[in-house]
Amino acid sequence: MKIVALNGLLGYGYSEEALNVAFSEKVDYLGVDAGSTDPGPYYLGSGKSFTDRGAVKRDLGLALPKALDHKAPFIIGTAGGAGGAAHVAWLKEILLEVAKEQNLSFKLGVILSDVTTEYVLEKFESGKLMDMSSEFPADRDCIKESTRIVSQIGIAPIIKLLEEKADVILCGRACDTAIYAAPCIYEGYKEGLAFHMAKIMECGAMCSEPVAAADVMQGYMYDDYFELRPANPIRKCTVDRVAAHTLYEQSNPYLIYEPDGVCDLTNSKFEQVDARTVRVTGSEFKEAEEKTLKLEGVKCAGFRTISPATIYDTKTIENIDLIINTVTEFVKENTKNTLPENSYEIHFRRTGGVDSSLGVIIDIVGKTQEIADTVCALARSRMLHCDYAGRKSTAGNLAFPFSPSDIHVGPVYEFSVFHLAKVDSLLETSKISVEEVGK
Repeated sequence: MKIVALNGLLGYGYSEEALNVAFSEKVDYLGVDAGSTDPGPYYLGSGKSFTDRGAVKRDLGLALPKALDHKAPFIIGTAGGAGGAAHVAWLKEILLEVAKEQNLSFKLGVILSDVTTEYVLEKFESGKLMDMSSEFPADRDCIKESTRIVSQIGIAPIIKLLEEKADVILCGRACDTAIYAAPCIYEGYKEGLAFHMAKIMECGAMCSEPVAAADVMQGYMYDDYFELRPANPIRKCTVDRVAAHTLYEQSNPYLIYEPDGVCDLTNSKFEQVDARTVRVTGSEFKEAEEKTLKLEGVKCAGFRTISPATIYDTKTIENIDLIINTVTEFVKENTKNTLPENSYEIHFRRTGGVDSSLGVIIDIVGKTQEIADTVCALARSRMLHCDYAGRKSTAGNLAFPFSPSDIHVGPVYEFSVFHLAKVDSLLETSKISVEEVGK
């Protein structure tokens, strides 16, 4: 069986030549991841995608007709960057636009994986919500304050839609591995090999040389092994790269944890088959005694205003700690009767810099945008003219790369839920629907 990863993330782009190479022979399934928590909680909270609409449409527009021509189900995971219902709707709109413009028709399966605060609270109260870190314990108030919560689905709902012969499967928040493991397991291949291959493929050509998330990867599944080969002829898979990407984002070099169980790599072997192809054998799977799904939720933490600046005066750089303390106390004193207590946070983020320069970002998060604006203006003006012993210049301490100097970032979100939920069924958070497009 041949499965193709379009790239590491929908909207990142890929070589059109590589796509043509991949589809120059029979393709059974096409997959692509479309989201990540890497950019932080903002996108889940705002309902926006961190990928560009035009770039996503380009990636879909080239690949979708090829998948349909080959009768290769096209599986898209974590739609719209964060996988909430709003993100799925955003990507579905682009998908339907492509279908209309190219006169395409297909059966579309959609999986929504949002959950309610009531669902999470029930898990919390019944002891079925598990902390992933001792530094972030589950908290009832944080759950209640959550504005959006999604569950990270595994292979089960995708297989459900493959059974219903969906041509395109659009998923909410999903494990990256589920995109590629689900069709392999659905076709009867070994779960250990399926999850291991999926783990390596999900970042596109990141397991090749030269490394690229923005290119096409080919996976070939057999009864007792799988092989990986990049579609782009300028790249090659090597044992080092494939083995290294097995460890990518893993806390344990031998175990890959999934909702369904654990992929055990203790006996895995990597072999260079030819100059561009690597074969992997020996990966095994152990089913979990207790099934869990990861939950990701966010709440609004305030509103942000920033003022980026650079300091070029060496004497000012030497006194930066004194200046920051002086500015912080000045702002505190000047707002004590005008702003509510604990209504803002003030941070001075230092960036890069060499002996003769230092970047500083004045970063304010307020309970309202107005509070953030007020505090940022005070901090910026005081830092600009802050005096210190030995200061020779009476001009400003800061150089501003932008005008306006104060930039309104807007709402700030933070994770309120980042935990595992014990579930009776790996389908219990999935809302599955099927529709005909273009018919």
